[in-house]
Amino acid sequence: MNTVIDPLILRLDIAGRPQRWIPWQDAVVLDSREMIAWTAGERTFTFYGGFNRLSGCRSRITVNSIIAVRGYSRNAGDERLVPPLSNRELFLRDGHLCMYCGRELPGYLLTRDHLIPLSRGGADCWSNVVTACRGCNHAKGSRTPDEAGMALLAVPYVPNRAEYLVLSNRRILADQMEFLIKRFRRSSRLHTA
Repeated sequence: MNTVIDPLILRLDIAGRPQRWIPWQDAVVLDSREMIAWTAGERTFTFYGGFNRLSGCRSRITVNSIIAVRGYSRNAGDERLVPPLSNRELFLRDGHLCMYCGRELPGYLLTRDHLIPLSRGGADCWSNVVTACRGCNHAKGSRTPDEAGMALLAVPYVPNRAEYLVLSNRRILADQMEFLIKRFRRSSRLHTA
């Protein structure tokens, strides 16, 4: 029985690479069009439709929490695709820790710090940003961490697709998480999250 309200379904390409989260309604459409090649995970959701006028039977469709879809995917296999950067996902990547002083803080007390400042040609990208508390960000100013004498607690990195999917969804089911964790890089800080 469906105990999760509006579950998100993990969509994979035919080779099993994570692609994105889709609403259950899209998964139902894919199933009705016979586009689901295979499924994974233990969790299933059954959705009910209307009643058949002649038989009186109610229509229903069951969808797994993880589905692999047949057909072309624009970004299938492109592991170099860089996920979009936002403060929410950045702070989650860094465990809500200031990468200078190590304090754990809520998101509203954190900032995005550029290792090479924007004013000096630095890019606003995953590999050039870390989470910082307001005090450390202000103390560092428009200098690099070396120039400011502030050591980083961890090196910034670009999350792969599986890691980004975990960062971008607040309601991941256990079987989906188990599937995605197997695709994390060994160096990912999300293993400990």
